[in-house]
Amino acid sequence: MNLDLSIVVVDDTKFSSTIIGKTLSKAGYRDIRIANDAITALKMMDQRKASVLIADWLMPEVDGLELTFRVRQMDELCNHFTYIILLTAKEGTSALNKAFDQGIDDFIFKAEMSKQLLPRVFAADRMADRQNSMLAANQLLLENNRHLEDRNIVDIETGIGNMRHARDSLKSMLKHTESRGGATSYMLISIKDWEKIKKQHNHMTCDELALGISRRLLSLIRPLDSLCRVAEHQYAIIAHFSHIDHCTLGSYRRIHDGLNHKSFRTSSGYISIKTATSVCTIDDQTPSPAIAEIEKGCQHQLVNAIETDTISISRWKSDEALSASS
Repeated sequence: MNLDLSIVVVDDTKFSSTIIGKTLSKAGYRDIRIANDAITALKMMDQRKASVLIADWLMPEVDGLELTFRVRQMDELCNHFTYIILLTAKEGTSALNKAFDQGIDDFIFKAEMSKQLLPRVFAADRMADRQNSMLAANQLLLENNRHLEDRNIVDIETGIGNMRHARDSLKSMLKHTESRGGATSYMLISIKDWEKIKKQHNHMTCDELALGISRRLLSLIRPLDSLCRVAEHQYAIIAHFSHIDHCTLGSYRRIHDGLNHKSFRTSSGYISIKTATSVCTIDDQTPSPAIAEIEKGCQHQLVNAIETDTISISRWKSDEALSASS
């Protein structure tokens, strides 16, 4: 028994609330707050949460059912559970069913108050503690998951890098180019018919296809190139070349054709895809642009690549990219 259990008693009849308070105090409970109307009880619980609420059903202005509704709203906002016991003189299953539908946890019939009060509160003590412990544990898990997601650099479906990893790799590659020379290449590949594929196939098949695309790309790129899935339907390849003149159509055609000219095997059969490809290159003679600028430039070039069914390549100079589509 938790003697520090927070209990709020609300009854418009002062005699009744006083009797309940004395009974709970004799049982050893130390944290008992008494209100003579529902509004006062709500203010008390807003200032400090309660684990158990004992309330009369029939009260003026705000009755026990309305009070229950408002307490449940408060609980949702603060990730808390209040065990609610309703005091009633009503009998019959229809009245009780209505109250349970409103969120009541238990009843005490006023005629049986002396026999029922403490056993019901003991049970409420255990249930409130268990429920609030579970809520606290769940909240901790959610916070830990958010922390892991914020730090995660792997795409769950494919096992390759995600957007965060792509940006980190691009930043690192730009620094390498600045210090060692050569050129950084950011290749963006977009699956043009991805939405159509999703409508035709189930989620499992789409995951199989995404994994197949990733595996094929890994077989097509060089060992030191970085492959990432930056969106559900888009992949980025970050690479370094010894000179920007090596960043030609032929350097990227093999990867582009490797996806478009051979279908992928899935549990739903073979699936072919169509891709659009854009490339931004930056050499050591150009001040490194912001990562977001490179991403935006490649996304903009994809429009041209989709319309012309070509690979769109641009060389970044100063603060503008001069594109040369092929």
